[in-house]
Amino acid sequence: MLRKKYHIDQKFSTLLQLTGQMDAEMLEIDHLLDDEKLLELVEADLSERSPHSTKTGRNSTPVEVILRMIALKHLRCLSYEKTIKNVNKSLVLRQFCRIYFHPLPSKSTLIRWSNQINEKTLSKINQRLTQIAVKLQLTKGQKMRTDGTVVATNIHFPSDNSLLLDGVRVLSRLLYQAKETLTSGSKLNPRLFQNRHRTARKISRNIDSLSQARSQLGRQNREQAYRRLLEVTQASLRQAQKVQILLKNSTEPKAEKIIRAFAIFLPRVIQVIAQSSRRVLRQERVPAHEKLVSIFEAHTDIICRGKPNLSTEFGHKVWLDEVDGGLISNYRVLKGNPHDTQQWVESLDQHLQIFGRPPKQASADRGVYSHPNENYAQKLGVKQVILPKGGYKSKERDNFERKRNFQKGRRWHNGIEGRISVLTHMLWIRTMFIQNQ
Repeated sequence: MLRKKYHIDQKFSTLLQLTGQMDAEMLEIDHLLDDEKLLELVEADLSERSPHSTKTGRNSTPVEVILRMIALKHLRCLSYEKTIKNVNKSLVLRQFCRIYFHPLPSKSTLIRWSNQINEKTLSKINQRLTQIAVKLQLTKGQKMRTDGTVVATNIHFPSDNSLLLDGVRVLSRLLYQAKETLTSGSKLNPRLFQNRHRTARKISRNIDSLSQARSQLGRQNREQAYRRLLEVTQASLRQAQKVQILLKNSTEPKAEKIIRAFAIFLPRVIQVIAQSSRRVLRQERVPAHEKLVSIFEAHTDIICRGKPNLSTEFGHKVWLDEVDGGLISNYRVLKGNPHDTQQWVESLDQHLQIFGRPPKQASADRGVYSHPNENYAQKLGVKQVILPKGGYKSKERDNFERKRNFQKGRRWHNGIEGRISVLTHMLWIRTMFIQNQ
């Protein structure tokens, strides 16, 4: 049964006074997390884990403990495992997480609970923290700067042969698991579970060695190798589809888990085969929205921002709105690769919704500039619109952008690049921790 919090342990508080206290920064964060509305937002998501989470079952880890442990994980850029170890060894962190002398949740438990918190709730939590910051007079929302970045997905470069190889590797692994489940007590053709990963890997390496070939013969050999790799992948796919039917008729408890995995990966392998055939054999240009760039991270978008050192990026475009006081007042994970000019209006509308009034100064990069965007901000009541124009500028426009207030606004806007750098660095550190778990 879901619990909100543990009762305050007076004995623990007395012991903590003898051993040590939180530093000033941790103490401020501790007070912020005492907000009841934050707990209510998280509790609403955690209560949906099962139909009777709030009424029956054994007592769960309290909502307050989960919220504070997740906050500590992100504040110190720790893995789930190291978060639990650090809290277990420190009385100060036990007090911060409100766990006192109670046993800590396991790593898997904490991961399950944290995955239960959805995107909309995280956005509401960020808005609530912004409201608290306004009450504490940490920001007034007088200035707003907005910019976007790309958060890369942790995938290898998506070449056609590597994606086909990934498909064969995953299907071969699932076929091996299915073999252990189905062959106990029954006789099935061993070729039904044939592992084709080694063959596919050899062909894929051959394709890589032929990728630099400029001669007609080299290109023909490369195309022939691709045909062989496609045949191997299609053979693995046919095996998997037959085994999937057998698993559906099986009463083994492990079969259900393998069926779910097949349901995820079979459509992706089919899509990879189709797009590889179109691109390599038929020489078609496949639109970006129809491409799959990873078997494992199928949500990954193809993003082209025109950067000289990064022609193509793979991940998600994230848009950030920052106000004076260094607070990220709003963020959005964008779908696909929309143009930057489309984000200006939504950023201003969100600012108006959060603070109840438009900012006195709003700024963005030249990629956001458009005449309608500039007009929209002025009609909304923004006194200083800092949108530098790219390309050719008239003499009048050039003189406008050379004015002192415009240049001062541009210098203040440049600070968001540092904010993005810090946030991206934190995401990179977390990725490294997750990989090493």
